[in-house]
This record gives sequence, C-alpha cells and structure tokens, in this order.
Amino acid sequence: MNNIKFQNQKIYPQKIICAGMNYVEHIKELQNEIPDDILIFMKPNTSIAEEINLRPEKCRYEGEISFLMENKKIIGVAFGIDLTLQDLKNKLREQGFSWEKAKAFDGSAVFSKFIPIQEKDIADLRLEFYLNDELRQNGGVELMMYKPKELLKKINNFFTICDHDIIMTGTPCGVDILKKGDKCLGKIFQKDNLLIEKEWIVK
Repeated sequence: MNNIKFQNQKIYPQKIICAGMNYVEHIKELQNEIPDDILIFMKPNTSIAEEINLRPEKCRYEGEISFLMENKKIIGVAFGIDLTLQDLKNKLREQGFSWEKAKAFDGSAVFSKFIPIQEKDIADLRLEFYLNDELRQNGGVELMMYKPKELLKKINNFFTICDHDIIMTGTPCGVDILKKGDKCLGKIFQKDNLLIEKEWIVK
C-alpha cells in the first residue's frame, strides 16, 4: 500500500474522502452551479503519491488543505494536490458517467508530509499555491462553504471514517493546467504562521 509521512512515521491510509466544490469562487471559475449539498467523492490508496507525474491527458492542479484522521478526529494537516484530468472529466460528465477515471487514477493525490494540528487552530488554516513562482491560489477554512467540522458530519452520514483516512477539503479558485517542468510550491499557514512548505517539479 502507498503511504504518507506523519511525525517521522509511514502511515497507510485506506482511502481519501474528498469534498468537491467547497469554495464559491472556484465553482464560478468552472462555470458550475452552486450545489444544494456538499459533493463528496473518494480516491483509493493507490492514488497517493509524493511526486507529480503527468499522464498524456491534460491535467489540472487543485491545491487543498488535507487532514489526517484518527478516532474520528483531525490529528494532522498537509498540503494536498488533487490532480484532475480536465478534458476527460468534462467528457464523462457530459455523458452522464461517473468520473473516477479523471479524479481517482494512480498518483492523483499528491501530499506534503503531515504535521500535528490542534482542533483550536483548524479554523485559522489557509493555503497558498505557487506555479512557477506566481501565486495562483490563496484561500482557507474561512472561505469554505462547509467548514471541517460540518464537512465531517456530512461525510459520517454516508461513510465510515477509518483511522488514518485522509480528508481533502476542496480547492480555492485559481486552478490551471500543468506541464512537465513546472515548479509547484504549496504552503499551509495557521493565521500568519507558516506550518508547511513543499515544492514539487512536475515530471
């Protein structure tokens, strides 16, 4: 099984539970309608990766605040990138098909290391994503339609959150297509305190 890093240990998540369309401005940039309820989808363990390896299809980045779970509680946070095969996703949606092939393929969930986070600090988390040294995404819990506590309640209505599952909380506006050689830099802040900084070179 694929693993993530948390406190110098390898952790093997069973699954990744993802929130889609959780930021209003991102919904607008994709010209979608605001849904009546939270959109939830999953990625398998095989989607977990440490590097960004492109497929032949056009691939879009989506930077996300990502949480590590234990005993139904958030114990860790990381910068995550939800990779999306953009044209394939649009084609599948137009045909009325599910779009796991465009969202849950091998290597589609890229993470920095996870670090411990206290419940009292979660509300002040935000991310920044830079593409080739240009700030492209900037947003956090304050802008989420469904804040982490409410999001977990929504998920628990349908899915069991197992120890070491990962929750990806949606992406702010500013998504774009990646190409080989791009430099990606993800940062997680708690207020103005930098918690995580991770750079990737797209392969």
